[in-house]
Amino acid sequence: MSQETNALDLYARIEDLLGVKEAAPDLYAHYLLTLQNTPFDSLLDVGCGSGDFIASIQNAFPESAFRGIDLSPEMVARSRDQGIDAEVIDLCADPGQYGVITAVFDMLNYLEPSQLKRFGKCVREHLMDGGYFLSDINTLYGFEEVAVGSFIAEDDDRFVAIDSDFEAGVYVSDFTLFERDGELWHKSAGTIRQYHHAHEAITQALGMEEIDTVPVMLYGDEADKMFCVWQYSRQ
Repeated sequence: MSQETNALDLYARIEDLLGVKEAAPDLYAHYLLTLQNTPFDSLLDVGCGSGDFIASIQNAFPESAFRGIDLSPEMVARSRDQGIDAEVIDLCADPGQYGVITAVFDMLNYLEPSQLKRFGKCVREHLMDGGYFLSDINTLYGFEEVAVGSFIAEDDDRFVAIDSDFEAGVYVSDFTLFERDGELWHKSAGTIRQYHHAHEAITQALGMEEIDTVPVMLYGDEADKMFCVWQYSRQ
């Protein structure tokens, strides 16, 4: 049995097999350190996934409100299972304004270059005056040396094969998942694309002042991500 599946929902079903959760705490630490030195009363996590980021930091800020949004119903359901206020909604349609907006684990790299300007406009519209946007982006090294290749993972009920390539600034991952259902195996397939963005292009699209940039080494001795902080002023 084969079916085309929403690629983000497919990713939600295999995320725990990919080693992402093991690397996440090292990345979250950069966000936590910045937030501890940043007064804020509300935070919106764009592309919140299964809610692990919010779950890992919200107890450190008991007087602040946290909310997550994602385009994957599967991911949002998992966030809600962790007690997180989460919704399937596009950032531009979200009704709130926030002291901080985050986009964690290379969320910006999922945007096509033509989408950056619209995203930046929506971030500004949903930030309070003086608010901060925090994000991490994949470096060229992260795409070319860390992410490409073939990968297989499995447990008792799932088997996933991933083939990834990076060419002309576009990273393409083809996922094939087999899931056990009694004596049968169900096959799902999907493709996820990410895009390498020049750092300057992101800052220009956001239309905000960049106040910090920190190299992040999750998978080796060279930076595979850059953690960045921007501040918005309405003046």
